[in-house]
Amino acid sequence: MPELVLYRKYRPRTFKEIVGQEHVVRTLTNALKLDRIAHAYLFTGPRGTGKTTIARLLAKAINCENREGFEPCNRCPSCLEINENRALDLIEIDAASNRGIDEIRELRDGIKFTPTRLKYKVFIIDEVHMLTKEAFNALLKTLEEPPSHAVFVLATTEIHKVPQTIISRCQRFDFIKVPVLKIIERLKFICEREKINIEDEALKLIALQGDGALRDSEGLLGQISVLYTQNRPQDKITLKDVQDFLGVADISAVSKLVDLISSKKLSEAISHINQVIDNGYDIIQFTKHLVGYFHKMMLLKVDPNLYRLVAPELTEEQFNVIIRQGENFSSSNLNKILRILVDTENEMKFSNPPQLPLELAIIEIIGLSEDAS
Repeated sequence: MPELVLYRKYRPRTFKEIVGQEHVVRTLTNALKLDRIAHAYLFTGPRGTGKTTIARLLAKAINCENREGFEPCNRCPSCLEINENRALDLIEIDAASNRGIDEIRELRDGIKFTPTRLKYKVFIIDEVHMLTKEAFNALLKTLEEPPSHAVFVLATTEIHKVPQTIISRCQRFDFIKVPVLKIIERLKFICEREKINIEDEALKLIALQGDGALRDSEGLLGQISVLYTQNRPQDKITLKDVQDFLGVADISAVSKLVDLISSKKLSEAISHINQVIDNGYDIIQFTKHLVGYFHKMMLLKVDPNLYRLVAPELTEEQFNVIIRQGENFSSSNLNKILRILVDTENEMKFSNPPQLPLELAIIEIIGLSEDAS
């Protein structure tokens, strides 16, 4: 049997293992303590933040035969069936590929029957916003008059596409991106368990690359660990290894470009961009990091005390550099620069060569600095 990927192997089995969604866990566990189970829940938020994981935990908790308080026991037959993906009464539907009215009608027919073994039949509908208008109407009728043995958990990354009539019949929970420090903490825990030898700076980059999605960061750690532990089992995975794997440049390369921009050295700035490409780095990822760098600079210019909140991954030396560089830009110019770079990042996906929008942006940004002076 093939070994599970890390994000599946370490999927939380209890509510206390959930990372970064304390507000959701607190409300759900209080409801479980009081046995106030709703018939329909709506989980909305970015991908990879734990919506399906918490939905499965909720299904396990309400069906647990030995539950004390809110945590499932993970030992009774009901818990084991759900953990091993063989519970007939836990039905997971991917609305992206089952979006029509026929599938929802089939669900409505199935919901009439009592659970095979569990106390509740739980229906988890992922990416519910993908349902057709007719399918939503059919689902609405089911949500209006659900049988007492049925619980629905709807999950979506695009809440604005879900009809208000559906939203109003569910208890809504908004999931947030997981903070970088909490992702790093979780990755360290997995590395200890899996005996993965990796630098802290490398873990920081993996966490940042996940962009608040814990699942993505865990998946990335799994890919990198497989590659480097097979090729170099005795060596520690370094920051350079992760940068090479991702095709991203070191923060020093971003910092150098910012220095060249503030010094109005247009020719050297253009050369630097092309040198980054020649070194094998992904120029779109480089631009993404450049946007993030200027974003941190703008916020730290407002208040340097925001350091731990907006830039926890920076070393003290990097923090001092970004503060110093911020003195060369006015707040209004930083706002304009960020708007230019955000548009540039979007344009690069369709440009050939991809660096052209960034080169044009640098010319425009240096022009801004000259106008201001």
